[in-house]
Amino acid sequence: MVAVIGLAALATTGSNAVGSAAVTLPTDVVHVSPGAETVGVAHPVTITFAGDITDRAAAERSIEITSSGPQPGTFTWLNDRVVQWKPAGFLPAHSVITVTAGNFATSFQTGAAVVSVADIDAHTFTVSIDGEVAREMPASMGKPRFPTPTGNFTALEKQKVVVMDSRTIGIPLSDPEGYKLTVNDAVRVTWGGVYVHGAPWSVGSQGYANVSHGCINLSPDNAAWYYDTVSIGDPIIIQA
Repeated sequence: MVAVIGLAALATTGSNAVGSAAVTLPTDVVHVSPGAETVGVAHPVTITFAGDITDRAAAERSIEITSSGPQPGTFTWLNDRVVQWKPAGFLPAHSVITVTAGNFATSFQTGAAVVSVADIDAHTFTVSIDGEVAREMPASMGKPRFPTPTGNFTALEKQKVVVMDSRTIGIPLSDPEGYKLTVNDAVRVTWGGVYVHGAPWSVGSQGYANVSHGCINLSPDNAAWYYDTVSIGDPIIIQA
């Protein structure tokens, strides 16, 4: 199933100047996320400046992200004062990642490389930990009318209980496709409402057919195991 929570960020790239905006120096950094915590190996780094940046290239040059050496990645500007860096590939597992941005320095820790692969056609959800397959689970993904998106994602948040209401994606409860369900062990994949979650009602289809409204359905036992295993920022790869 799929639920939509009204949250979206309009990302812009490049270094366009905003003539009417206040200008701050790239050294004026007020916040870096993540802070002193342990996260997954695909977790982005978000840097917030004190004011609007007109020279985005200079701001990007002021940011260094290192472990045993410089970490390659790409920048995306979420607005005129917030830039997000995403690693090219994965950060090294079990490592300290140091972030220096202008006048701000911090570090965070990566945990194990918990990499999940959802195979839409094979109806499987496979989790590897530090390169070894830990569990291959039967799964059910989105039906043709409500396909599960493909691509590279990260675990955005974990919610033990979520109410999924079809009205949030424009489907009335009176519609044959309508639903309002309480689901357990939900790991958010997209801000548009795609989750990995427990779905006892589709266990008979898991491993055989795709019957959800876009989410990745697992059995209650498998969903609980994944919920307990995954960290925010761990990669989730969805492929057909």
